[in-house]
Amino acid sequence: MTTLTRRTALQLFAGTAAAGLLAGCGTGGGSENADGSVTLRFTWWGNDVRNKQTQQAIDAFQKEHPNIKIQAEPGVWSGYWDKLATQTAANDAPDVIQMDLAYIAEYGGRGALLDLSKQKELDTSGIDQPTLDAGQYGGKLYGISTGQNALGVFANVKLFQAAGVPLPDDTTWTWDDFLKTAQAVAAGASKGGAANYGSSYGLTDSSLSIWLRQRGESLYTADGNTGFTVDGVASFLDFLKKLGDAKAAPPASVAQEDIGAAVEQTLAATNKTALSFWWTNQLGALTKATGSDIKILRMPSQDGKAKGNGLFYKPSMYWSASSRSKHPAEAATFINYLVNSTDVAKVITTERGFSTSPAIQEAIKPLLTPTDNAALSFLTAIKPDMGPTPVVPPVGTSKVADALGRHATDVLFGRASAQDAAAAFKNDADNLIKSAKK
Repeated sequence: MTTLTRRTALQLFAGTAAAGLLAGCGTGGGSENADGSVTLRFTWWGNDVRNKQTQQAIDAFQKEHPNIKIQAEPGVWSGYWDKLATQTAANDAPDVIQMDLAYIAEYGGRGALLDLSKQKELDTSGIDQPTLDAGQYGGKLYGISTGQNALGVFANVKLFQAAGVPLPDDTTWTWDDFLKTAQAVAAGASKGGAANYGSSYGLTDSSLSIWLRQRGESLYTADGNTGFTVDGVASFLDFLKKLGDAKAAPPASVAQEDIGAAVEQTLAATNKTALSFWWTNQLGALTKATGSDIKILRMPSQDGKAKGNGLFYKPSMYWSASSRSKHPAEAATFINYLVNSTDVAKVITTERGFSTSPAIQEAIKPLLTPTDNAALSFLTAIKPDMGPTPVVPPVGTSKVADALGRHATDVLFGRASAQDAAAAFKNDADNLIKSAKK
């Protein structure tokens, strides 16, 4: 099939869904083999650590279920959604799909995902209701959360020590403190001849969401619209520009390349930034890549009070199944294994977040590594300050992150003011939602 751009693929996907071609079972997914077994295609994004663990889980499943073969299709975040949109538009989606909060409504709301609540092979009795709710949209269960995590600032201890800068107090620091800290680390590193940029920008809708929550705004509302003002986004973009102007973060061209890099190839993983924004379940991979101790810090706040830093517990990711799988029962069986098997839990531990299942928690407790315990300690420490989980992003918003990155880099390159870029971003986000409702 001819390779499509992400925009074109998603437009084709949306059009296909609108035409009703994605409802029910169909021609996509795996196959039936001559020996009576079936083959399921299974896709996920990840890093080297996650890929190795996932393959171990696949091997263990196939030993217990010799009649179900799993065809692994791993990918990386930067190209994952392009490929999935193209496959879905062509009615060729994998049977089992690692899904994200930003896309659960996009795919489920357009009929591309199986309603897992209808699959008797999937046992959800060990999953608490809030976790189940996190995978629901329009009254249907389109994904089972793999666990929960939270966004944090990852501080590379080795780089702080090399620059002679103390770690900040994350219970009281503000965004101004963040800028000054990053600037100090960058300056200290340059004196030692190292190429360190101090901090990354956090050019993601997750970082923007935190920023907006600190201002009493939100990315989306419960009725499926945008919940932010132009001024709210402009203040975020203006801060990013300040980071660059202060040489506390990399030049725009370097930052732009970093956005699409695999985890192990990012500036943070290659010891080029001392402060970066990641989810707690990524601590193990970043620690391994940097060879440094990494301290997870709370997000800075506007007023220096941790209670107002906008943090929330987020479903790390989901297990979903294609509505067009030829083998929905087998797909549900595999998802059930991934969700409920303590053997799998002992392999994956916390790479996909911290499970809320008591049985899984008990099974992995003796196996937690120092980085696992560090992430768990952070999640426990921030609990008193946590706000409510944001609403599921409405249909049409899967391209909002791309729009943000585009307008943010325009600001960093000096091609647009923060106010103009924010207005253009809000217009894009509103139009994406409106277009999806037609």
